[in-house]
Amino acid sequence: MIQVSGRPFQPSESWKTDKVENLIIDSLQKAQNVYSYSSERELLFEIKARKNIIISAQDMDGGKAAFATFKNAQCNSDYWILTKEGGFLLKRQVNPADAILDIFKNSALYKFECATACVIIFYHGLLQTMGSTSFNTLFPNLYLYSWHSDDDLGLHSVFANDYIPGDVVYFNNPEVDPSIPWFRGINAVAFGNDRFFGHGFSIRTKTKMIEGLNDKRITNSQQSAYLTSLITKPSFNQPARFFSTQSSRAIHKTTPFLVHHNKTSVSYKHYLFELSYKS
Repeated sequence: MIQVSGRPFQPSESWKTDKVENLIIDSLQKAQNVYSYSSERELLFEIKARKNIIISAQDMDGGKAAFATFKNAQCNSDYWILTKEGGFLLKRQVNPADAILDIFKNSALYKFECATACVIIFYHGLLQTMGSTSFNTLFPNLYLYSWHSDDDLGLHSVFANDYIPGDVVYFNNPEVDPSIPWFRGINAVAFGNDRFFGHGFSIRTKTKMIEGLNDKRITNSQQSAYLTSLITKPSFNQPARFFSTQSSRAIHKTTPFLVHHNKTSVSYKHYLFELSYKS
């Protein structure tokens, strides 16, 4: 259910939305949770951002970036420093927007795992929504590693029976073959209409995602892979409010906690566990 300024939302005739945007609005309206916005502008920002996240996932699927464990990660050294842990650290004097765009422009130079892919897609979707100037100001110090992200991206997870296009869902594979632990699961961007993109798995239906993971289980496994109710998404409010001010001034940034866990294809909930445990 959508609420704007505390009231149920009904789009006016002035709203010009396309098929994907209508799907997003319909999913928000039918959700059991209440999605509350301070203004129609804030709601429209999220709708545009979710659409752009879907487009970014489609672009990644159509590119040449490969799936890889952290040990085998690769990036374009013109924009990023590849750390010994397999993360991508933004180089000094490089604009964050340019570095994110390069992952899609020169995709053949990149290899990363699926959690990192989701964070990249979130950043790229927001960049397409808010433009380079605002993006560079809001996200000046990028480091791409698993689910690590800027605090202003506002990543968070919820358990829900329904997801909104642009959310990331998690397919769990509890009896994965221990010799290939990176198939323990897949983080996938939900497109709606039973379509998902998981880096390394391309765009598939729910059934095909599960079938792909089931092929990577231990011998004589009795438990199928499955789609969990865990949903991960950005907090769109902060970028929306920052964008609405059209601000290019420097803002105070804090350094988020970081843990190099070296476990490929983990859910955001698992990453938070590693973060709290190591901290």
